[in-house]
Amino acid sequence: MWRTRLIGEQPLLVILGPTSVGKTTLALGLAEYLPVEVVSADSRQIYRYMDIGTAKPRSSELAAVPHHCIDMVNPDENLSLALVKRAMTDAIDAIHGRGHLPLLVGGTGQYISAVIDGWSIPEVPPNHVLRAELEAFAAEYGALALHDRLVTLDPAAAATIPYQNVRRVIRALEVCLEAGQPITELQRKIPPPYDVVVWGLTLERDDLYVQADRRVEAMIEGGFVDEVRGLLASGYPRTLPSMSGLGYRELAAHLEDGLPLSEAIVLTQNATHDFIRRQYTWFRKMGERVVWHNGGALAVETLIDTLPWQW
Repeated sequence: MWRTRLIGEQPLLVILGPTSVGKTTLALGLAEYLPVEVVSADSRQIYRYMDIGTAKPRSSELAAVPHHCIDMVNPDENLSLALVKRAMTDAIDAIHGRGHLPLLVGGTGQYISAVIDGWSIPEVPPNHVLRAELEAFAAEYGALALHDRLVTLDPAAAATIPYQNVRRVIRALEVCLEAGQPITELQRKIPPPYDVVVWGLTLERDDLYVQADRRVEAMIEGGFVDEVRGLLASGYPRTLPSMSGLGYRELAAHLEDGLPLSEAIVLTQNATHDFIRRQYTWFRKMGERVVWHNGGALAVETLIDTLPWQW
């Protein structure tokens, strides 16, 4: 069993970083030395049938290292952050119960922060009728008028949510109206019972873009177009939130609108660059708790020596 620095706390190793930086490679490398299991912190890998475009672990990787929190819902289903966080923490606790080391691995900063910061997330189910009413209000009177309603009900939330982000404004209003309490009163942070180490992987930005571009090309060669074609044929339209993922929207335009494949590839690569920039913006908010490493020069044994736990 792991012996940790802090009595009563269980170890949790987080591996975060932008897309294409090598997080999976590091996780698999650690598995050669430690009894690890991976908990995915990726907002796209939760969807079934979306494998190539989300860089989901291959069957050989799944056979080598247990993975959790992938293939949780169909592409036309929604999974709230509250439910995802519960699934991740349940998986982490179960891994501890087996005496193994959980690796929380991914590039979705919101998922990672929810776990290691102990977000208490309101489990208010979506009210689609109410959402439609609020969307109609915003369409008729404007996003700022909708935001003014949030200012009245929950000024603290309104101060942190830009009025242009209609989706988040609607969710905050939905929670207020359904739960009878402001979302800010329900969103508390309760420190989790984990001894957390956070490793961030990074590369020089130009090198990372080149690596990401090559991965997009490899996905195309690996059957990405056929994957999107199959999703569309199975009745999953490109208007679904799941189909807004990198490459899916662009390839749907190729298949349904006649966008040349070469243009769809370039658009996907450019969208990936933008996504990487947004990922780094989130990671910077996590501050000095993240210990950064060069993703192109990883020495697994040396990294293991820096861990504060003993087996």
